[in-house]
Amino acid sequence: MQNSKPTIPTPTIGVSAVVFNQQGQILLIKRDKPPALGLWSIPGGKQEPGESIGEACRREVLEETGLDVEVKNIIALVERRLEGFHYIIIDFFAEYHGDRSDPVAQSDVSEARWVSVDDLSQFSMVEGLDAILQTASEQFHRGGEQGLVNVDGNGTDFIIGSTIL
Repeated sequence: MQNSKPTIPTPTIGVSAVVFNQQGQILLIKRDKPPALGLWSIPGGKQEPGESIGEACRREVLEETGLDVEVKNIIALVERRLEGFHYIIIDFFAEYHGDRSDPVAQSDVSEARWVSVDDLSQFSMVEGLDAILQTASEQFHRGGEQGLVNVDGNGTDFIIGSTIL
């Protein structure tokens, strides 16, 4: 007799970045693979063995858009169970200070672009992302380090309201 129990996916650690450029625009990517195929999101993916969550976030943004960003504090933690996947996603606040203005869609994204906060409603986004982007935008415009801050500079220890040691 075959086991008829559905397979339960193992939770996977994911990271993503709400990236702002110097004009205050947010970097969005259009997903080219499941889950959420065809929806707009922020760059991110799975943490690889041997890397910190901060390193994973920086690598994922670079792989998906070609942009090297400064990963800062953690602004959200979300859990998503959809389409046979189970992710625990750590969302980081990040800034892009480079000279190159246009992101290049790479890896598992079909489009990448800078979007003003006022235009976000024109994009079909993944569940829950709009609230995260609105909160991140408020933080960006206040210039504050809200959320969980990288206390040791290694991208491994984050504590609310702390400053770098």
